[in-house]
Amino acid sequence: MKNPLEAPLHQAFADRDLARALLKDIHALAGRLGRPLRIMEVCGTHTVAIRRAGIPSLLPDNLILISGPGCPVCVTPTGYVDNALALLQRPRLVVASFGDMLKVPGSNGDSLARHLGGGRVRVLYSPAELPRLAAELGEPLVFLAIGFETTIPTIAAALLKAEEQARENLFLYTAFKTVPAALAALLAGRERSLDAFLLPGHVSVIIGEEPYRLLEGPGGVPGVIAGFEPLDILDGILAALRQVTAGERRVENRYSRAVRPGGNPKARSVIAEVLEPCDALWRGLGTIPDSGMRLRERFRHRDAALRFDFPEVTNAEPPGCSCALVLQGLAAPADCPLFGDTCTPERPVGPCMVSSEGSCAASYRYGDRAP
Repeated sequence: MKNPLEAPLHQAFADRDLARALLKDIHALAGRLGRPLRIMEVCGTHTVAIRRAGIPSLLPDNLILISGPGCPVCVTPTGYVDNALALLQRPRLVVASFGDMLKVPGSNGDSLARHLGGGRVRVLYSPAELPRLAAELGEPLVFLAIGFETTIPTIAAALLKAEEQARENLFLYTAFKTVPAALAALLAGRERSLDAFLLPGHVSVIIGEEPYRLLEGPGGVPGVIAGFEPLDILDGILAALRQVTAGERRVENRYSRAVRPGGNPKARSVIAEVLEPCDALWRGLGTIPDSGMRLRERFRHRDAALRFDFPEVTNAEPPGCSCALVLQGLAAPADCPLFGDTCTPERPVGPCMVSSEGSCAASYRYGDRAP
């Protein structure tokens, strides 16, 4: 069905009549199905957009939106943080990271944010800064390389630039994750009873549609690539409900103004040049085969885990924290006994409250906040 949001965009996104029409159709289809319906968004940006726009309050009572493992900071295990903290015990070494990752507590409650100000921990806004920073420091620089397919190409490109400039003091501590493998793991958990996925727009810009085809096989569910405006999300929900009603399970691109079927070939080429698939440990989901990305043999000399002989990464949840269940879609943020009391964005206990894209942080800021 033609997407009414394709053009002209400035008019479509301000169209209240279109919003009402989408909601009317959503209510009609959900009512016709007459059973509880569970749609999971697998993108932290979707989670924030859904909460900020108050979309759950507009939906029929039998339609539940569930946040999944769409926040790279949130799915990173505590053992990764412990290893990063251990680097600070080494002289003349600097750790660089995106801001949110610095606030994630390790297994003993310590975080890299507590070590800011001494010059040993640096906050970066773009991986493109890495070659320059490596040149300025001259001493070992370890970048905490986390992220999904959206972020991976920019970090890989920065590494290639460092290779070109012979910045031998730059190392990556990789904890990359890939979305399609996580979808398969989520579907394998029968207790989740998912009816459809809202697929991440940003990731899909890079990988396109093909990697999601696993959803079309046995045991699959509809998957709809959606944008981030409120009407994008309503359109994606409606497309998913139409498939559920028709008994279909297809990958459907409702964000074609940004997502091409083949994704971004140049970005995918950079990823393939620098990295290869590997098994990865996810907070909440356990170890998922071929769901991570590690440096290829050619670049293995820049692997911080090998260079500094890190122990194997494990995960340990903080006492009382429900992040692992929230990331699996088995609990809502407000179900956590720590939510809004012991755990807040100012005093986060678990990573889902740390990241700006975390489910708990979004719920705290835009709904479900404890009085």
